[in-house]
Amino acid sequence: MSFLRAADARDESGHLIRELHGVNLTTILEYLVAAYGWPELDARLRMNCFADSPSVKSSLTFLRRTPWARTKVEELYIKARSAEVQGRPRP
Repeated sequence: MSFLRAADARDESGHLIRELHGVNLTTILEYLVAAYGWPELDARLRMNCFADSPSVKSSLTFLRRTPWARTKVEELYIKARSAEVQGRPRP
C-alpha cells in the first residue's frame, strides 16, 4: 500500500484521516503531544502555546480562538496519522 497518498489514508474505522471524522481538537492535540512532545511541536509549528509553559488546556484555548493555528495543528495531525497508518516514519 505504499502507493497510497497521505490524502487517501484511512483510520481503523475506514474513515479518511484527512476528513478528521469524529476526531476533536483535544484528541488531535493529545496525539501530537504524545508523538512529538512540547519542544518538538514548538520547533515544527512555532507557536508560543507550545513553548511558554505548555499545557493541553492553554493550548486548546489558543487553538480554538486562532483559526490559522488550528489549521496548522490539524495538518500536522493528518500527516502524522497518515504516515502511521501507512507504516511510514512520521514527518
